[in-house]
Amino acid sequence: MVAQKLEKLKTLFENMEQALIAYSGGVDSTLVAKIAYDVLGDRALAITAVSPSLLPEELEEAKRQADLIGINHELVETQEMNNPNYTSNPINRCYFCKSELHDTLKPIAIQRGYPYVVDGVNSDDLKDYRPGIAAAKERGARSPLAEIGVTKAEVREISHKLGLSWWDKPAQPCLSSRFPYGEEITVSKLQRVGRAEVYLRQLGYQNLRVRSTGDTARIELPSEQIKSFVLETDLAKLTKTFQDFGFTYVTLDLEGYRSGKLNQVLSK
Repeated sequence: MVAQKLEKLKTLFENMEQALIAYSGGVDSTLVAKIAYDVLGDRALAITAVSPSLLPEELEEAKRQADLIGINHELVETQEMNNPNYTSNPINRCYFCKSELHDTLKPIAIQRGYPYVVDGVNSDDLKDYRPGIAAAKERGARSPLAEIGVTKAEVREISHKLGLSWWDKPAQPCLSSRFPYGEEITVSKLQRVGRAEVYLRQLGYQNLRVRSTGDTARIELPSEQIKSFVLETDLAKLTKTFQDFGFTYVTLDLEGYRSGKLNQVLSK
């Protein structure tokens, strides 16, 4: 099944002839970039949007992965932080983020003769609340993984099959997703969340989130890691470090890490 989907992806890009990839460096968009490059070579271009919502470490990782793949890779700056519809953090914040992204990429594609802008949306994403998908579709973007029906698990399986060492890389969505809807997003808030998550990764934790509510940081870790975290971590040092980043209070979510947890308020 996975082999068949990989062949379908290759055929899809063959039919495109040229493609510009909205490339974040995540597992999904990196797989799209890899297949596009394998099929199209220099007729494929990966572009990464740079903004305060992208960690510098994630940007460097995206550059490294693109270099290993061999695909042409460029950076553009996006200005979503100038849009109050984004910074006010409404429930459809992601719509305005993706609008800015594709309003930036589409003119580049047209100017350079790329008939398609493609992204890394997979079929599982279509089942979640993701208003940004609508923004991309409105601007004519295509989602090869979703079109072929490739799930997140299959993205990782295909990536492993193709020898991509980052096939099991944890998901790292936009830093703005760490804030409850309705709380204003600022550059300084994004930076302190980003620094906090980098600090925890340096301690050896990979699947995690640092949610930010007001001046409080709420650490989410897989539930099976909570006990060892409490027993083995220098909590006083961690608290002091987080306070140096700009938080006043530091808490631990006893439910554990769950992707998209802040969306649970929408069902209520």
